[in-house]
Amino acid sequence: MGEVVKVNPLDVVILIPSLNPDEKLLLLLQELFEMGFLWIVVVDDGSTPECGNVFRQAEAFGCIVEHHRENLGKGTAIKTALKAAAFRCGCRSGYITADGDGQHLAKDILHVAEALVQHPESMVLGVRDFSGPGKAVPWRSRFGNRVTSVFFRLVNGIDCPDTQTGLRGIPAGLAGLALSVEGNRYEYEMNFLMDAVRRCKVRFVEIETVYDERNQNSHFRPIADSIRIYGRFLKFAFSSLAGAAVDYLLFCLLLPFFAFSQTKTVFLATAVARTGSGIFNFLLNRYYSFGSREPAGQEAFRYMLLFLGQMLASAGLVSLLALFQVPVLLAKVIVDTVLFFISFRIQKNWVFAGGGCFGKEMS
Repeated sequence: MGEVVKVNPLDVVILIPSLNPDEKLLLLLQELFEMGFLWIVVVDDGSTPECGNVFRQAEAFGCIVEHHRENLGKGTAIKTALKAAAFRCGCRSGYITADGDGQHLAKDILHVAEALVQHPESMVLGVRDFSGPGKAVPWRSRFGNRVTSVFFRLVNGIDCPDTQTGLRGIPAGLAGLALSVEGNRYEYEMNFLMDAVRRCKVRFVEIETVYDERNQNSHFRPIADSIRIYGRFLKFAFSSLAGAAVDYLLFCLLLPFFAFSQTKTVFLATAVARTGSGIFNFLLNRYYSFGSREPAGQEAFRYMLLFLGQMLASAGLVSLLALFQVPVLLAKVIVDTVLFFISFRIQKNWVFAGGGCFGKEMS
């Protein structure tokens, strides 16, 4: 038997994107260094000049500090930190992303680091408990997290109690994916999480729920950043609606050109319109929704199988529900809504699984 090598949980790199920090960041850094963490990368994401002293003190503590001349977003800051870590810190056990605004405590960062070292092939999430009357959690944060958790379950089939947590343990093997995932701001974290669950297991570590001053210092913009977070899914929804519009338009335009019986005319017009809308929807999803760069032929074949399967499933399930006295139109709405979410998952995980938005592993 080979010698068992013990890995120090402190031999990870802490990555902290920061915008206009105050003394809370310095207190966190001091605690982390006192715990024995050796590698901490702080990214100044376009902070005001008044914050310069904070970053100078961070450097004095021993942090690696990278600067953005202007605010480029949390996603870009995390990528900058990863690049700096790879260049300055060498090969480490993994990476821990954390916020420097007081929401993530040093002891919880340590717990996530320990879990990451114990399970180096898994992604580790520090999850907060939003339940209980004693939790001073802003309603928008509580509501937003519940919505994204339900959304994550629908499109990935995985329960995740806190999809919005910024305290994450990233195994070294996912560094390449983390660098290539699309997104520059808050949407980056959701995109990376959705891609990471396809490649590794996710483990959860419960952390303390901290919301100082009712989260007034948060840089999250509820409307703009929420749209970004759901960006992939909204693009897919838009392409589906556009495909349906093309299908209807082609059907209406083709009807006058077929001089057959009504049954044959409707059948031919439906077949041609559905084929045309299918091609349109495939191209829109390939280049717009999922940003694929893989060979089109393979993806087109997989899409065709899904397209035919979805069409047969829709017809069969609607007919089945009709047998149980469910109104046909209601049955179609129910069935097609369920198939819509299933189709998104299949296209994301199979049809366009090699797309550019999913990135490549670091060799």
